[in-house]
Amino acid sequence: MALEMRESCERCAVSLTADGRASICSYECTFCPDCTEAMAGSCPNCGGELVARPRRKAD
Repeated sequence: MALEMRESCERCAVSLTADGRASICSYECTFCPDCTEAMAGSCPNCGGELVARPRRKAD
């Protein structure tokens, strides 16, 4: 089962690329690096830890 590679930050709506930096929680909520830092690495939806999302090779 592959991760859903969401294309925008759920907090600020900035565009995210599959090979760019982003953070996710265990429910795949997705945030840009700036929002992750502003939220102290905690998901506002579930309270879980935000970790670096694996990168995919760009097509």
